[in-house]
Amino acid sequence: MVGLILIGLARCIAMVIVWNELAEGSREYAAGLVALNSIFQVLLYSVYAYFFITVLPPLFGFSGSIVDITIGQIAKSVAIYLGIPFAAGFITRYLLLKMKGEIWYETKFIPFVSPITLIALLFTIMIMFSLKGELIVQIPFDVLRIALPLVIYFIIMFLVSFFIGKKLGADYSTNASIAFTAAGNNFELAIAVAIGVFGINSGQAFAGVIGPLVEVPALIALVNVAFWLRKKYYTK
Repeated sequence: MVGLILIGLARCIAMVIVWNELAEGSREYAAGLVALNSIFQVLLYSVYAYFFITVLPPLFGFSGSIVDITIGQIAKSVAIYLGIPFAAGFITRYLLLKMKGEIWYETKFIPFVSPITLIALLFTIMIMFSLKGELIVQIPFDVLRIALPLVIYFIIMFLVSFFIGKKLGADYSTNASIAFTAAGNNFELAIAVAIGVFGINSGQAFAGVIGPLVEVPALIALVNVAFWLRKKYYTK
């Protein structure tokens, strides 16, 4: 339960860009939401974790856990998973535009590096299965107990956000960015915090590892749902 809470509190700051791109959402809007999520995680993740894991469970009859998560730990994780790629992209764009020009950058370099994100995602999934494959086979019902609420969570967050956005008059590209930002999670952060606080062999860390194995097929399915919703509500 605590592992799932840590996942739910960690808003996506990386892979949402991939889902948004696949669903043909607004790149600029998604980038803005990612920036806001990064700030919120640095400032408020430790507060959210303390409230949802230590304060709230006893009110529902569960025993709370003492969680010591500092802002410095969260800032370090955000800097690694978002700051380094952002800096690399900024420096690369600045240097190559100056050396090669905008036409070469847009027509040659961008198409060359674009597939790297998806390749890295597939590589990460393979590594995760390799490390946790045996454990997943040994306790399949525990995996199911983690996967089922996550699937429900992804669906509800996506659909509720999408229809609220449509009700408020958002166009499809903006609405897709909102929905995928709401549904996606920063599993890197959740796993890092779970390992740092509860240990690498804890149930919390195991839930964090199962998370992206569920998110990837679920969000790919939601990309197809997004196209279906676009056809139904935005294509005249």
